[in-house]
Amino acid sequence: MIRPDSPCVALCSTALGDEVCMGCGRTFFEVANWVCLNETEKEAVWQRLEAHWAAQGLPAPWQK
Repeated sequence: MIRPDSPCVALCSTALGDEVCMGCGRTFFEVANWVCLNETEKEAVWQRLEAHWAAQGLPAPWQK
């Protein structure tokens, strides 16, 4: 599976004060610091997000 550059799906709710984005599932810290994360850190986020959506029986939003 090819991933986009970012998990963002342009439905960000962290800008509205949510600690976890309702669009992609990242935390406020992950959204705010995505461009500063190294590849290992990003991979950990990707893996957590993919597991999060799979546990709900849903495809990840960026896979739709």
